[in-house]
Amino acid sequence: MEWHQIQYFQVVASTQHFTRAAELLSVSQPALSRSIAKLEEELGVQLFDRKGRNISLNQYGKMFLERVERSIKEIEMGVQEIQDSIHPDRGTISLSFLHSLGVSFVPKLVSSFQGEYPSVKFRLNQASSQHVLEQLDAGETEVALVSFDQDQAGIIRQPLLREELYLIVSIHHPLAKLDEIDLHLIKDEPFIAFKNGYGLRTITDQLCKEAEFIPQVVFEGDEIGTVAGLVAAKLGVSLVPDLTILDKSKVKLIQIIHPICERTIGIAWKEGRYISPVTKRFIEYVKNKVKMD
Repeated sequence: MEWHQIQYFQVVASTQHFTRAAELLSVSQPALSRSIAKLEEELGVQLFDRKGRNISLNQYGKMFLERVERSIKEIEMGVQEIQDSIHPDRGTISLSFLHSLGVSFVPKLVSSFQGEYPSVKFRLNQASSQHVLEQLDAGETEVALVSFDQDQAGIIRQPLLREELYLIVSIHHPLAKLDEIDLHLIKDEPFIAFKNGYGLRTITDQLCKEAEFIPQVVFEGDEIGTVAGLVAAKLGVSLVPDLTILDKSKVKLIQIIHPICERTIGIAWKEGRYISPVTKRFIEYVKNKVKMD
């Protein structure tokens, strides 16, 4: 069994069409057919069901394809590891992060890092806390910036900073005259919450539970700008970090004196998974650049 046979099989399996596969592989159709036939002969079983010009993977073909794709992926990773070792200052960093960190935190980090390593590229993705952790676990991203609102097995996290959370109300709300407040005092207020799966929603629910009430959620959003806009429209109150996106001519930030309202932001990666040298460099750069008090 030769390597080109494995590659040919994968392309034929994905297209399930010899002519199209031959075009993609830049080989003649007869040569491709002979290669697949030889592979089937070596395996002792047909991998495709043939009906005239139409072909389709049979149960043996599907079984073999699963192993082939896994093997090809391993080889590609091996090639990538070698290339990364040769060029540690190049490559692409796959970074996922919370929506709220995309306002200024992530742009500043990326810009600062690229200032020192201009050949490095980034593949960025914003998502909810839950989705970010799922991406890490599935190998869809190498590194992530998340809040420490929930633990997940196999994910390594390094805390970076703490962000205070404030109660925001419309400047026309009666509470706007206050500079600090006990969270329990808003138990009867309509609440603008983040959607389930978002770190700020998990943290908010925990803080309200600590303050001995369940928030009366009237609207849910997935962006701080949207939540703040609903608050400004006098539709409810909410808990958010102090970000530049907040229009303080329309909303008032009130410090919460009880309970302590804050979230921890950190960098995370999958335990035991290969991380490219350039991504390792970025992780160390972030850890040194952003030091938690």
